[in-house]
Amino acid sequence: MASDAPTGGSLADRISNPAETTEPVTDNGQTDGATPHQRGSDLAEPEYNVEVKLSDLQADPNNPLYSVKKFEDLGLDPRILQGLSAMNFRKPSKIQERALPLLMGNPPKNLIGQSQSGTGKTAAFVLNILSRLDLTTEQAQNTPQALILAPTRELARQIVGVVQVMGQFLDGLKIGTAIPAELNARPTRLEASVVVGTPGTVMEMIRKRILVALRLKVIVLDEADNMLDQQGLGDQCMRVKGFLPKDIQVVLFSATFPAHVHQYASKFAPSANELTLQHEELTVEGIKQMYLDCSSDEDKYRTLVQLYGLLTVGSSIIFVRTRQSAAEIESRMVAEGHTVASLTGGIQGSQRDEIIDQFRAGHAKVLITTNVLARGIDVSTVSMVINYDVPEIHQEGPNRGPRQADFQTYLHRIGRTGRFGRVGVSISFVANREEWELLNQIQRYFNTDIQRIDTKDWDEVEDIIKKTIKNSRAQAGFR
Repeated sequence: MASDAPTGGSLADRISNPAETTEPVTDNGQTDGATPHQRGSDLAEPEYNVEVKLSDLQADPNNPLYSVKKFEDLGLDPRILQGLSAMNFRKPSKIQERALPLLMGNPPKNLIGQSQSGTGKTAAFVLNILSRLDLTTEQAQNTPQALILAPTRELARQIVGVVQVMGQFLDGLKIGTAIPAELNARPTRLEASVVVGTPGTVMEMIRKRILVALRLKVIVLDEADNMLDQQGLGDQCMRVKGFLPKDIQVVLFSATFPAHVHQYASKFAPSANELTLQHEELTVEGIKQMYLDCSSDEDKYRTLVQLYGLLTVGSSIIFVRTRQSAAEIESRMVAEGHTVASLTGGIQGSQRDEIIDQFRAGHAKVLITTNVLARGIDVSTVSMVINYDVPEIHQEGPNRGPRQADFQTYLHRIGRTGRFGRVGVSISFVANREEWELLNQIQRYFNTDIQRIDTKDWDEVEDIIKKTIKNSRAQAGFR
């Protein structure tokens, strides 16, 4: 942090006890995820409880759990406060109230945070990083001090945008990216104080000594459950961590942490403080969840085409199981005169950037994708998500068991709409008994009701969806 940052005593002296300030948080004006110029969403918080588990203070009555009600109480560099103001951050969100004191304490402590999209988690970990940077010399400005890992280049680029805006008044702040690039596009040395990237590229750049990791103070994994659970990404994350200083602060954030991933996370971030939500509370509020009965896979396509006019009221994302399905649906719809775009893991580099930027700008209203965009991406205009294929856990080999719904992916997918208090619609297509059972598993797991819409009367279908999208805010009963 810059040398002219206010001191103001210890962190414990600068933050307020929640017992002393219990006013409700309303209309905090925040934006999170993508920044406004990236068509990001406003943060309007739903009601939820933040549970805290302290790793080593829990038994000590002299260390009360603090909560911060004002950013000014954190003793931040005034230039960081200026950046927060530029992002329309007027007061901390609920997750930030509890996370920031834990994140920003000294000596630094590890943190495992489970918080829904739209709760301000990106801003929380970026704020912690900016507060720990030393930018007093040119050498320090060119030395990586913080590393943020994301599962996709799209999410990495979105995080870069948040760091740029929040840190725009910090003299000497340099941000580097470590994402898959075209040949010969890599620097010989990555000179930046904050590096945002994907695990494989970061690992490669550390090995080739393009990225020097010796002075790193903080590592953040965003969408951590996805990276630690996914074969390949988890191994890459562990190998990256092996190159980092032993005393580095490890911060893991995700909307979901299944039990088996949580055990792995606890090893990755030992002795961590934890912020958690119960999974029953995780169904995204403000999203009208519905399903349509389709008689066959071909009928799914006909239904999608029938919905096209509604899909373009705002912007829509269609999630399919495979790249092949995405390519086939795109080519058929384009041939029939519909304007759609497709983004899957098979598309590389700058072409992916161009597609997501076109979608953000509204030049393409309908985006067909696999789970590559299920996580973290914030586009404010998205009002509808289509689960063309109900998400399920991939099983290989001859001894495959019954089909199992992927609850976490469903939650992340539908979270692309209804962002931060806006209204959204999620529609799942069901074409056979097995898909119906997958959807039933999802309803039981989240204890939610997914409404059936009868496609015999398309005027009624359109009326239901249009009314939902036009509502100023979805009713609480839409959970």
